[in-house]
Amino acid sequence: MASEKILNEKKQIVKEITDKLKNSESVIIFQYQGMTVDELSSLRRELRQADAEVRVYKNTLLKKAADEQNINIDEFLEGPNAILFGKNLLEPIKIISDFAKKNDKLNIRVGIISGNVADLSVIKEYASIPSREGLLTMIAGGMMQYVRDLAIGINLYAEQKEGKE
Repeated sequence: MASEKILNEKKQIVKEITDKLKNSESVIIFQYQGMTVDELSSLRRELRQADAEVRVYKNTLLKKAADEQNINIDEFLEGPNAILFGKNLLEPIKIISDFAKKNDKLNIRVGIISGNVADLSVIKEYASIPSREGLLTMIAGGMMQYVRDLAIGINLYAEQKEGKE
């Protein structure tokens, strides 16, 4: 039978996972089997810059924490899994999706986005959204088109008025 100390440690870990699930905008569960230590370290470094982290927990503890949050991910909790916890919504998803494209050993299984389970197709959609800076550039470019058209129109009107006088 498990000792009281071990049970308390497991409860603390479940509480830690539960807190991370509550405080994360994006959570991705992925398999990393076959990746080298350098590859995993590189992924962790990139994610740390995006205010995200990768942790490895026992599937049973992760299941308990998910059940406490009424999140059903039981079918994805087989084999060795790692969990990405991201405070931002898009950036960590983009980083891990790009990394998965370059490294065939990383297999994204499921995501939890803003507390809701998201399958692989939803994760791919989020990964395809341009970054905040990219969206701002698109908006600025669109706005510049109208300003340019207005300037051309005013210039043509001014030239027309000069020609009549």
